Amino acid sequence: MTVSLIISTYNSPKALELCLKSVLQQSTLPDEVLIADDGSGEETIKVVKEFQKESPVPVIHVWHEDNGFRLTAIRNKAIAKASMDYIIQIDGDIILNRHFVKDHKRFARKNSFVSGSRLNIQPELSEKLIAERSIQVSIRNKGVHNRLNGIRWGLLTWLLQNYHRTDLLYVRGCNMGFWKSDLLMVNGYDESMIGWGREDSEIACRLINAGIRKRIIKNAGIVFHLYHQDNSRAQFNINNEILQRTIEEKRTWCSKGVDQYLAKKKIE
Repeated sequence: MTVSLIISTYNSPKALELCLKSVLQQSTLPDEVLIADDGSGEETIKVVKEFQKESPVPVIHVWHEDNGFRLTAIRNKAIAKASMDYIIQIDGDIILNRHFVKDHKRFARKNSFVSGSRLNIQPELSEKLIAERSIQVSIRNKGVHNRLNGIRWGLLTWLLQNYHRTDLLYVRGCNMGFWKSDLLMVNGYDESMIGWGREDSEIACRLINAGIRKRIIKNAGIVFHLYHQDNSRAQFNINNEILQRTIEEKRTWCSKGVDQYLAKKKIE
C-alpha cells in the first residue's frame, strides 16, 4: 500500500510551514506529498520550495490562479496527479501527530473511506506556535480543546470505527483517507460547489451511495487545528442544495469532476 498525502492551502504560509514540519517528523512517511494550492502568492511558494529541498519523498506543488475559493477544483487537480494507491487528505493549517500517517495506513481497509477527528488550538496558543515556528503541541497545552481526541489508543480506535455511522453528513475534510480508485469511481469532488461548505459531505455521500463504507478513525490519526478566521459562508446555501440533491437522488457521480484532468494527463 502506497500513500499520497494531499495538503490543501491558500495564502497561509506560516501555518503551512508548521504543517510541513510535522510531515517531516512522521514515524512513517508518505510516499509522496502533493500541495493543493488554491492560488497562493510568493510567500507560500517559498515555503513549498524549501520543503521540496528538505523532503526525502517527492513533493508536487499543484497550483492554479486565484479565482476565489475553489477547493474542489484544486483537490481534483491534486488527485489527478497523485500516483499512489491511497490518498490521505489534510489541510495546511494543521499539525500532525508524529504517527498520523502510520495510523491511517494501519486503519485503511478496502471498500471503505475514513474520516478523522481534530483538536482545536485556540488563538493565543496558535499565535505562539506560529511566532516560535514550533510544532510542539499536545493535549497538555493550555489552549487545546477537544482533548479526548488527542489520546492515542489503538483499542478505542477499532471499537469506535462505526462512531457517527448513522450521521451521513459527519466528516472532517481536514483529516480523511480514500483509495484513489474509489475517488475516481465517483469522479472526485463536485466542482459546481464553489466557496466554503458541504464539499466533503457531498463526496462522502456519493461514496456511500456507491457502496463504499464510511469508517471513523478516533484516538489515532491525530491532528491539531491552528486557529484562523472563518471563511465566507456566502455560497453555503447553494452548496447545501447540491448536497441535498445528491442525497435525494442517490447520486454516485458528478458531471464536473476529476475526469477532466485525467484526460489532460493522458495527453501530456
